Amino acid sequence: MSQFKRLLVMLGPQMRHTPALQRAAALAESSGALLDLNVFVDDVDTFGLMSDSRERERLLDDNRQWLADEAEQLRNAGLDVSTELLLTRDPLGSVLEQVERLGCDLMVKDVQHEPILKRLLVTPLDWQLLKDSPVAVHLVSDIRLPLPRQIAAAVDLNSHGAGEHLDDAVIRSAHALALQCNAELHLLHVCDAARTHIADFGAGTVTMPGFDTSVRTAQRTAFNRLGDHYQIDLERRHFLEGPAVKAITQYIAAHRVDVIVMGNHRHDALQAFLGGTTAHVLEHPLCNVLAIKAVR
Repeated sequence: MSQFKRLLVMLGPQMRHTPALQRAAALAESSGALLDLNVFVDDVDTFGLMSDSRERERLLDDNRQWLADEAEQLRNAGLDVSTELLLTRDPLGSVLEQVERLGCDLMVKDVQHEPILKRLLVTPLDWQLLKDSPVAVHLVSDIRLPLPRQIAAAVDLNSHGAGEHLDDAVIRSAHALALQCNAELHLLHVCDAARTHIADFGAGTVTMPGFDTSVRTAQRTAFNRLGDHYQIDLERRHFLEGPAVKAITQYIAAHRVDVIVMGNHRHDALQAFLGGTTAHVLEHPLCNVLAIKAVR
């Protein structure tokens, strides 16, 4: 049985059958989940494209018709689909309200790649969703197949959510998705010695000779203990080293991973500004992320 019962697909007004829509439809078809298609039209007329009320109404009417056509095709395929068109000046607030009102347990959205300069000036919507969404978020960049065939659970080994350990939540969610999609499940961890040194320095301590080796050994032991507990085959365990974002994106590109399941941490002020590992992985064009929060 699927872990997700109701999927909300957040769409823009481009009227395209996007990768996120394809993925959400395939997940709903394989599980019997309800599918809510929501188109959000930004009411902030940045470029003056909707200064004419007739142009605004034409845009909304075109999107309503497109939504109706998409829903009809999906219903003909046997899916349970609802649709809604929302004109809003606050896309983040509106989609979070929809998630709560509809009782959705998964949000699916296309990744919106933003230029670096813009990310420095304005926090991307995708990053805000990772931070504020009360439910799991599947951010889709590109897909080879509608259903994933290779899924990687990326564990932190240091992260705790309120209640259940976040790594456990990540592995269980990845395992459930793999069962639903008949996909391979892999376990992934990145040992980033530089990050450990920074944390050590921040604590006001001195890094001793051999510290890197000790950290690496301890993390590998914890990683294999986790793999043993969840009965993941040795050949599907990947213990990587180096900067986390670089190591993860290189692994995804080399192994053609369809979905990487990652923990969605609550960020402090600095991490929120930098975006965190999960947010930065999104910037790689081949990465489709399922961000999970710990069970509370």
